[in-house]
Amino acid sequence: MIPRYTRPEMGNIWTLENKYRKWLDVEIAVCEVLSESGRIPAEDLRRIKEKAAFDVDRIQEIERETQHDVIAFLTNVAEHVGPSSRFIHEGLTSSDVLDTAMALLLKEASDLLLQDLDRLLEVLGRRAFEFKDTVMIGRSHGIHAEPITFGLKFALWHAEMQRNRKRMADARETIRAGKISGAVGTYANIDPAVEEQVCARLGLVAEPVGNQIVQRDRYAEFFTTLALVGCSIEKIAVEVRHLQRTEVREAEEYFAEGQKGSSAMPHKRNPVASENLTGLSRVLRGNALAAMENVALWHERDISHSSVERIIGPDSTILLDYMLARLTRLLDKLVVYPANMLRNLDLTGSLYFSQQAMLALTRKGISREEAYRIVQRNAMKVWHERGQLPDALKADPDVMKHLSAGEVDAIFDMGYHLKHVDTIFQKVFGRGSPHPV
Repeated sequence: MIPRYTRPEMGNIWTLENKYRKWLDVEIAVCEVLSESGRIPAEDLRRIKEKAAFDVDRIQEIERETQHDVIAFLTNVAEHVGPSSRFIHEGLTSSDVLDTAMALLLKEASDLLLQDLDRLLEVLGRRAFEFKDTVMIGRSHGIHAEPITFGLKFALWHAEMQRNRKRMADARETIRAGKISGAVGTYANIDPAVEEQVCARLGLVAEPVGNQIVQRDRYAEFFTTLALVGCSIEKIAVEVRHLQRTEVREAEEYFAEGQKGSSAMPHKRNPVASENLTGLSRVLRGNALAAMENVALWHERDISHSSVERIIGPDSTILLDYMLARLTRLLDKLVVYPANMLRNLDLTGSLYFSQQAMLALTRKGISREEAYRIVQRNAMKVWHERGQLPDALKADPDVMKHLSAGEVDAIFDMGYHLKHVDTIFQKVFGRGSPHPV
């Protein structure tokens, strides 16, 4: 079943109709090149191109008898073409057609995934600038650390997805390799020039050296790239889940009119999209592992990889298409609560300025170890007894021996933490101003 957020175009790539169409495209391209070199008479090529067709149901009927999909396909095509079909598949092995056609299918799928990434990047960039100055607490180990802005989270995700887009574009190049080199890759029954010309016609590159198949390290790279994109999706989804926790509630998934969160508890608003994406990323990683297992085959090849690829080819590309579309919608409509961010920022009584307090003391000549001890002592007092760190510091004689009250107050300047936000945005987006991306 194709998930509801998946575009029809991605599902259509993996129909039997499109698969056999690609097989026929490969076969006809070979015939065209062979005809140009005089191997196939022009009249026979004309008949092949005019009459070549297939019927999915008929192919499956033949396959039930032959137990061989390519033979069933060729038999059905021959039924349409007639005597000239003797020139089809000349000098080829099944994998010449299967692997070259698979490169076409994965290239098509890659183009759609690149479009998905572009849409996601647009949303990430737009929302990064929207929340560029929205202050919140940064957390390490899940514990309050120092202030950041919510826009910096989006900028970070944008930079990572830019890397993923480059990986995807590189993987597309790696996977778009075909081969027309015969049973064990030696070109015994077909000239190497045919492979070059056929692949060029189809928008592919020729595998420089193969055996019976295009080498599966290419596939392993491709499916690992899909899994890496999935890892980044999961990273964002997990962050949304944490931010939506009731005790945090700094951001949450859009909750539509009439939507229900629980069959038992009417009040529930759960991060279901983020949880869904978290789980699905595991499937992509599992499929990537299966692609890696396909690299090592017996001698010039066995068929153990084929059954795997019939599953992971459509499943991983359709799944990632769905995941990218769903994440894009999630982030585009993400509900953000700046007031709650400020509320949470104030939970610790300004403890997030502890590093500046320590540095202020070291600048007065105190050792780092002693300054750390003094500030930590006061921070732990605030931690246990509430209150505010500035008041605790001012009440500590060891602090006031070195700092005036004005100097203590100067430590607690939010602008200190955020002074380089524009610089970071400049590095990520090439500009720091809040204009649409």
